[in-house]
Amino acid sequence: MDKTIDDLLNGSGESKLQISSDETEEKLEHKIEEIEINKKERLVAAQASASGFSYINLKGFPIEPEALSLISAEKAKAIKAVCFFRSEEQLRIGAVDPTIPEISKILEEFKEKFSHLNTEIYLISEHSLQQAFKLYAAIPKVKKVVAGVEITGEEINKYRAEIKSFRELNEKLKKVSLTEMFTIILAGAIQARSSDIHIEAEEKDIKVRYRVDGVLQDVAVLPPEWWPKIISRIKIISGLKINIVDHPQDGRITIYLENDKIDVRVSTLPSAFGESVVMRLLMSQAAGLKFEDLGIRGKAYEDLKRESKRPNGMIITTGPTGSGKTTTLYAILNTLNRPETKIITLEDPIEYKLKGIVQSQVSGAGEGDEEDLKTILREGLSGAGGGKKGYSFAQGLRAILRQDPDIIMVGEIRDLETAEIAIQAALTGHLMISTIHTNDAAGAIPRFLSMGTKPFLLAPALNAVIGQRLVRRICEACKEEINLDEATLSRAKETLSQIPEKSGEKVDTEHLKFFQGKGCDKCNGIGYKGRIGIYEIFTMNKEIEEIILSGKVSEYQMKEVAVKYGMITMAQDGLLKAKDGITTVEEVFRVAE
Repeated sequence: MDKTIDDLLNGSGESKLQISSDETEEKLEHKIEEIEINKKERLVAAQASASGFSYINLKGFPIEPEALSLISAEKAKAIKAVCFFRSEEQLRIGAVDPTIPEISKILEEFKEKFSHLNTEIYLISEHSLQQAFKLYAAIPKVKKVVAGVEITGEEINKYRAEIKSFRELNEKLKKVSLTEMFTIILAGAIQARSSDIHIEAEEKDIKVRYRVDGVLQDVAVLPPEWWPKIISRIKIISGLKINIVDHPQDGRITIYLENDKIDVRVSTLPSAFGESVVMRLLMSQAAGLKFEDLGIRGKAYEDLKRESKRPNGMIITTGPTGSGKTTTLYAILNTLNRPETKIITLEDPIEYKLKGIVQSQVSGAGEGDEEDLKTILREGLSGAGGGKKGYSFAQGLRAILRQDPDIIMVGEIRDLETAEIAIQAALTGHLMISTIHTNDAAGAIPRFLSMGTKPFLLAPALNAVIGQRLVRRICEACKEEINLDEATLSRAKETLSQIPEKSGEKVDTEHLKFFQGKGCDKCNGIGYKGRIGIYEIFTMNKEIEEIILSGKVSEYQMKEVAVKYGMITMAQDGLLKAKDGITTVEEVFRVAE
């Protein structure tokens, strides 16, 4: 006991007491800090409850690297938010301030990128955020992969200078590397304003064709031994599986230009000598077309302009695939798109993004997917989303009507269910614009009735019906006047002479001039450059309504009544444009009769 006292007196005991005191003080500080953190967490939890957000404390939460890496460390620090959970159904983001614009932006990005996941925002504290930041060091660094094919304006100008015609393109492709070859094919298609690129493996060679202004043009023939490398290159870039050759596949490529980007839809189909590849180029400039640029003239223009300004009813455009129906609908939407107007579209697929318009993509799945429909109705529609399994036009249209729209565009009316919902929407204060597959405007009403729509609902719902085709424009650089052969001239005169007086068009059939393009470098020797629509448009009147209500409607009867009230047919509209030097008589008769 004395020794212990002595030890205390000579200093060793004093040292032990000091150590014990330091440990106690450290524990006390730690306890105070812990109490302070818990206090702050309770404050954040209360703030979350008051503001309607979910709350979580990330201390000790098992955050997986796959979830954390969805937001980079640099971005997470900048916006004070982390992705802390991801499953097959859910994506959860924790944010110190969920109300800042950057959080809304990243939420929209995630909804577009992971449309099948239910994304939710949680309120977290600064302490939770710091705990999550410590985990970023454990994430392996992955080299960034750039998706898409970048083609600069300089490259396109270079190839434009080197390649004056499709023949020169063919020669050029045989002398370049595989990587450069694919870039040249894409750049050549952009330069030629091609809508599609066809690459087809045949028995003795590989054929490359562009669809220019609706007509396929041969542009190159390549050796057959190049096929394995070409198809592998296309599949790698467009995200397709290289080893699958006996089933069709669909992929996408993005081409980045200086001030724009072009989406390319890639489709492969098994064929006898390899696979057929078709690449559709979706150029965003097409989405900026205005109503005035369509080529509708005279009474038809005024009638359609008036009907499109009505607050309710249906405007239907008809024609075969590739006749420009979607372009017409987009042009009408561009005209109607104003800040005070809510416009929602249902498309399959979304071809062009339209600013200020909510666009939703259907998946065209079959009937009976009730669970998916409940999901759609629960989550609603926002942005250019969609693409869910079981998401059909009819199902999407039901959901849209809960989104308080003023104007609705449905890509196509395919069945009775969609038709009935569209008609009800038109009758209840919405302007509905859509397409239906018939040969001309007069066939639209018989088509609706053949689906099983009720005449007493259809008659008051319709505003206007448009029939249309696309004809090629004569190349202005090589346009010349021509003399038609007697049979063609006689046919043109007879068609023009039948233009109704009420249309307001007067034609002197004895003094007609027609033109053609002889072919030059600017049009690749085709003689045509660009396209324009030819139209037939009729609006509803009392006589047409009575015919519909009778339930006995024929296409010929509808056309006769429409012409009686001044409708110009597509062939007549085309010949008026041929007379004005816009297109050729041959082109009009090719597409309209």
